[in-house]
Amino acid sequence: MPTKRKYNFPEGEILLINKPVTWTSFDVVNFIRKFLRATIKQKVKVGHAGTLDPLATGLLIVCTGRATKKINDFVEMDKEYTGTFYLGATTPSFDSESEIDQQFDISHIDSALIEEKKKLFLGKIRQTPPIYSAIKIDGKPAYLYARKNMDVKMKSREVEITEFDINRIELPEIDFRIVCSKGTYIRSIADDFGKALNSGGYLTSLCRTKIGTFSLDDAMSIEAFRDTVVQG
Repeated sequence: MPTKRKYNFPEGEILLINKPVTWTSFDVVNFIRKFLRATIKQKVKVGHAGTLDPLATGLLIVCTGRATKKINDFVEMDKEYTGTFYLGATTPSFDSESEIDQQFDISHIDSALIEEKKKLFLGKIRQTPPIYSAIKIDGKPAYLYARKNMDVKMKSREVEITEFDINRIELPEIDFRIVCSKGTYIRSIADDFGKALNSGGYLTSLCRTKIGTFSLDDAMSIEAFRDTVVQG
């Protein structure tokens, strides 16, 4: 059982949560907000520092009370991710949330080519975010347009990849570790990496392991957090 502790949520707490798969980042915030209202009988401001896609897992920094003023500081920090790319196919969402729309040959791909093309993604690069994203277009999230099959032009942006390791190659899958600047879409890297290999690629799993010096190793599950809170 997790150790009970006395929090001061209105004054401000910084919670490291391991976001479960299928939950949105807002689901985590909403759960904590409602949980606090029910347990400490107070309405407390709650926010998170950096959205994770529903199919992603890993570190989510959640701030309460006065600590929400620090959210922007955490958002600016570099992030570390691990996950898996699937080569030889693409999806409209650049991940497994949508169905495969194209398939490609991978017979020419080997470890030497993967390592060579990986170098193209190190440093400052430009990437185009997926249309299946929460980026606002005319005040509405882009994914709303995507779900209606509306043609929307996504603007490219500059991001920086400081580390990019390939940890496993078992085609059509490759495992990776990436350290990157804020605003980087790993799904876009999956799609662009497939193109660089003269093939296709999409993201099948993603876990955020670090935000700045904060580590997933120190994070709690939603259930563990709930069990640490002293009732009343």
